[in-house]
Amino acid sequence: MKKIIYGSVIVLILCSSCNGNKKKGTNPQTTLSQLIDSTSEVQDSLDYDTTLAKPKATRSDGTFDDFLYSFANYKKVQLQRTKFPLLFINNNRTSRIQKRFWKFDRLYYSKPYYTMIFDRESDMTIGQHSNIKKAQFEWIYLKTNKIQEYNFKRMNGAWILESINLHDIQPCDNENFFDFFYKFANDSVFQRSRIHNPITYVTNDPDDDFAILTTTMDISQWMAWNVFLPKDALSNVNYGQSNRSNSNVKILSIKGKDNGMSNTLFFRRIGTNWQFYKYEDISN
Repeated sequence: MKKIIYGSVIVLILCSSCNGNKKKGTNPQTTLSQLIDSTSEVQDSLDYDTTLAKPKATRSDGTFDDFLYSFANYKKVQLQRTKFPLLFINNNRTSRIQKRFWKFDRLYYSKPYYTMIFDRESDMTIGQHSNIKKAQFEWIYLKTNKIQEYNFKRMNGAWILESINLHDIQPCDNENFFDFFYKFANDSVFQRSRIHNPITYVTNDPDDDFAILTTTMDISQWMAWNVFLPKDALSNVNYGQSNRSNSNVKILSIKGKDNGMSNTLFFRRIGTNWQFYKYEDISN
């Protein structure tokens, strides 16, 4: 067992590859689709919310993460920081959502956890930067192979939701990561077949608050632990980090909002197929 000491431990999460979804009754896509159908299309309407002409930046605009918390938890902020009528693109169909039809959207705060995806570890702190000008919140629907993107942009220092784009995720030449992960999370037999043995295991040192232990576990140990894995949809925030469908590495971070859960799963492409090979649990 090897000890690695860190002055501080910072783990974040997520970026995407090529595939997405939902489950019946839990998918935000359902509500949005019903909303679009009920509003009908508005052709190039000029009925924009005039309060967005010169939005005023507040303390919550310091980082996108700070803003997203306010946007997802306060209805007044959400209405003030959305450009109405909101452009909605569903593959090739374009429509606009009028302000009076908008329903409060809690994004990933509707769940007890959130996920993030990255292609490389060096991108995992990018969300702390305050100089980001554009960002996306994403729902990746694992079963239906769709991704729903909420497109935000800084305007006079203030973050604004400018559009939502719902589209199919393009197929990959090799195995699609999201198609793989859907099977990995929902099929224990498939999961077992796609695990490197042994798995590298990183966790907190119970004897030292500032130490991290690196060891290994075998496949049977992993399967017995029954670690929580999202089975229907993944959330992601795209700050501009690498997000390539042909990446040979994917890092999935799963964090609890209130329970201190902090798990990170590392995947790599071996040939054309994905393999799980490293697990970090620094929950507190």
